[in-house]
Amino acid sequence: MQHPPKKNFANHYCPVDPQTLRTIAVLNHKVVNEAVDPVVRTLLGDGRKSVFFLNAHCANLSVSNKAYAAALRRADYILPDGIGIELAAKMQGNKLRANLNGTDFAPKLLRQAVRWGRSVFLIGGTPGTANAAAQRLCMDIPGLRVVGTRDGFVGADRAQEAIDEINESGADIVLVAMGVPRQELWIDRHRDLIEADLVLGVGALFDFLAGNVRRAPALVRKFRMEWGWRLAMEPRRLARRYLAGNLTFLSRSASHAWRNADRGYVSQRALDIAISGGALLLLGIPMLAVAAMVRLDSSGPALFKQTRVGKAGGHFGVYKFRSMFLDAEARRAALLATSDREGVCFKSRSDPRITRMGKLLRRFSIDELPQLINVLKGEMSIVGPRPALPEEVKKYPTRALGRLDAKPGITGLWQVAGRADIGFDKMVDLDIAYVKSRSTLLDLMLIALTFRAVISGRGAY
Repeated sequence: MQHPPKKNFANHYCPVDPQTLRTIAVLNHKVVNEAVDPVVRTLLGDGRKSVFFLNAHCANLSVSNKAYAAALRRADYILPDGIGIELAAKMQGNKLRANLNGTDFAPKLLRQAVRWGRSVFLIGGTPGTANAAAQRLCMDIPGLRVVGTRDGFVGADRAQEAIDEINESGADIVLVAMGVPRQELWIDRHRDLIEADLVLGVGALFDFLAGNVRRAPALVRKFRMEWGWRLAMEPRRLARRYLAGNLTFLSRSASHAWRNADRGYVSQRALDIAISGGALLLLGIPMLAVAAMVRLDSSGPALFKQTRVGKAGGHFGVYKFRSMFLDAEARRAALLATSDREGVCFKSRSDPRITRMGKLLRRFSIDELPQLINVLKGEMSIVGPRPALPEEVKKYPTRALGRLDAKPGITGLWQVAGRADIGFDKMVDLDIAYVKSRSTLLDLMLIALTFRAVISGRGAY
């Protein structure tokens, strides 16, 4: 059967070059490290792609199964799936922008596929599972074009028959759900014969959609309790996989991270944990008192969380004691022309948005103390370039992007040299100099000099 030509919507909707997806190495596997939207746009863009997911069980299996490991290496993209991969990345000094587990990611991909006119074919599972999963997807995603389904195992064993059926359907996307590593080996073996642009191995997705396996509630997934939920639902089958398997994976990850660690990173992280943890213990009660005074001085919460740009351009929420009125963000644009600081970073000595208590907090940098929590979480360091606002980073000249090569810090060269009295270009010079020459000794020196800078109050407004 000859199917109609595929519509090419990608050039209009997909500004992301498929080659620009950033990756990080997790136990020698290159894992995509991007937010959901650019990944979806890239996978649905032009070009033939095979995509697999990597979780702790997969990583363990790849060590002993050489054929599976080779299939993973030949995949166009490997997507991170589960908290085990997140923790392994953190052990290596990286932070995943998104956990792209298949049961959440695949429906998002298919919703975008509807908007771009893409069709999908489902192959996998026990008899009837793919068809039941297709019916559920069509109910959940209005307009989704499922152009065919086929059972896995026996159906997939008749490989040429399965491939002919897929190609005759004209599917743009093929979802293969036969479990790891069978699905990856099947895709790797037959990918050149499958005409669809995108082929994904989606594990237990069809079982979840068909109701064969209960899926963890959203609240459970939000708080990373998926292991416990699955163990409760299927204790015999999953105990070894989701408990022993993850422990084995994390042990291997820790060993791998230590062997390949940047010794400078390890010492800096140890210093960060020691100082931030100790400071939070010592300053816990005084910080509660500060929070109470902030609440008494003006209406609104004591803590303020604002999106900032961290290492390698990743976003995170920075914590501060609120030093401004609640409408500060709305009033910012009107005040940009009054900045007392050269360059793209706004700073005003007489900023009318600052509360009475806020002026005192800023004078002695007390408003920055909650960032010890960011340090303990690994989003910041004690020493490093200050985290910038996303709208400021968008205006950065190319050279200034060098500030993003290190974790942002609570203090640094810029802070001890004069803080807001220093212009943007000079700040960039100082931050890049720190990034190139950072060491534990330099960090200790800058921490000591910070106390003098705080007491003097120079540039604090």
